[in-house]
Amino acid sequence: MCRLAMKTASTPFSPYGVLKAMEAMQEGYDGSGLGLLLRGIEFADYKYKKGDPILSGIAHTPQALARVNKFMEDRGFRLNYDHTFDTDLTNIEAKDRHKYFVRVYSLPVSWENYSREKKEHEAMMIRLALRADGEKNGGDLTVFSFYPNVAMIKEVGWPLQVGEALGLNDDRLKARIVMAQGRQNTNWGINLYACHPFFIQGVATMTNGENTAFVPIKEWLSGMNYPGYIGYQSDSEVFAHILHYVVNRLKLPLEAYKHVITPLKTAELEKHPQGEFLRGLRDVCRRLIIDGPNCVMGSLPDETCLLVMDHKKLRPATIGGKPGEWALASEMCGVDSMIPDRDKSLDFQPMREHTVIIPPDRKEYKVWSQFDQFPVPQAA
Repeated sequence: MCRLAMKTASTPFSPYGVLKAMEAMQEGYDGSGLGLLLRGIEFADYKYKKGDPILSGIAHTPQALARVNKFMEDRGFRLNYDHTFDTDLTNIEAKDRHKYFVRVYSLPVSWENYSREKKEHEAMMIRLALRADGEKNGGDLTVFSFYPNVAMIKEVGWPLQVGEALGLNDDRLKARIVMAQGRQNTNWGINLYACHPFFIQGVATMTNGENTAFVPIKEWLSGMNYPGYIGYQSDSEVFAHILHYVVNRLKLPLEAYKHVITPLKTAELEKHPQGEFLRGLRDVCRRLIIDGPNCVMGSLPDETCLLVMDHKKLRPATIGGKPGEWALASEMCGVDSMIPDRDKSLDFQPMREHTVIIPPDRKEYKVWSQFDQFPVPQAA
């Protein structure tokens, strides 16, 4: 199994605190990989301008970094800030790391009149092109994200060791949301792209579990010929792509995600006030139904956070916290580590029909049930 830890707060905080929560749950994973997603970035030595895209990844050689520089310059991007990690790789396995990068760019002049959708599409295509460049050159370049207000860090090793190796305890890099997962794919070889969280156009998820329906879901998504639906070094990457498909392409509310991956039974839908619509949604998206056990945590561009699990509920999770600050983790001790001074009477463990949603204002979390109604767009 894996372990998940996620914190969202109105005031930016260091990711190192979330790594300490991973340490509290260390018996649940094997140290084969750590993935971190930071959203709502704050740099100690740079004033970030909202909307500027952030490129994050690893250049394993000087040549790879030089190609990144040329690639971005040729497309009209100006480098505004290049975060310097205080690295000491002594205690982790990885040694062939020329530079971990989190770089802020200004958009090209030619993008000024682009719509938000077109900017997001073009940014995704740049990330995919850089990833392909690294793969073409023997894996000397690994690119995780290229999107405003988001940075991703992935490495092989135990969470605290990776955090210390990259100097994440120096408070120079903070965020309002930090997602952390502590193991690579269960069934495949070591690959940095297999580390959760997974990311596409502002949508991010991470999973504890095993998706035994991976192959048909992957084939269905790949068959759509959408550029971003690629990779799949992990059977859990499809959860991010399904969430993206639901909210970005179908334009459905977040609550619909649960109805797609774990639809209600026919007898339950017959009693549901939106049963006819939900039966149609289930039929259209039948190939996206998951088979667990799985627990999925995620976040969206507006900083909404979510927690769901499948019907088997064999990968539990807990939410706890207080207004302005909430934590989600695979185990209660993880929540205790991140927010020890909370009102524990507000702790909640969702059941198979629930979606836990933390809105961007973070005043409180909401528990939505599949048996409740949700707003259906007029076009639906």
